[in-house]
Amino acid sequence: MGTWDIGHFDNDTAADFSGSLDDAAEADRPGILREALLRVAGTEEYLDSDEAVEAVAAAALVAAQCPGGEPVTTAYGPDEPIPTLPADLRALAVTALDRTLREPSELLELWEESGSGPAWREGVVRLREVLASAGDVPGAGGESALV
Repeated sequence: MGTWDIGHFDNDTAADFSGSLDDAAEADRPGILREALLRVAGTEEYLDSDEAVEAVAAAALVAAQCPGGEPVTTAYGPDEPIPTLPADLRALAVTALDRTLREPSELLELWEESGSGPAWREGVVRLREVLASAGDVPGAGGESALV
């Protein structure tokens, strides 16, 4: 995994995902985020790390539009604006993050093998909390059972 730090965009796959968002028409960007989240949220079998990385990046972009969300300011995030996203993406992003943090998940395994696993997990859980506390997330109390 071409990764240089624990940030949601600090790896080659997330940076490439940002590039694909920039290359897409603005109106298509919400659909691209939805597809990245759906690929992970609907996976019960082994979760590929590239799919999980894209879902975490997509979740970060959704969370950036939520109250308490942090803007994506890294040079590796999208350069082009993300339009206002549908509120239903929040619940989908929570589901995708929960799946990323549950075995079998290659990304989870890779981070657990590194010395930075706890810090990476903390960042993902913070994203989840922002998304869950923003409302429109059925059954989400704001705290992950996966912490």
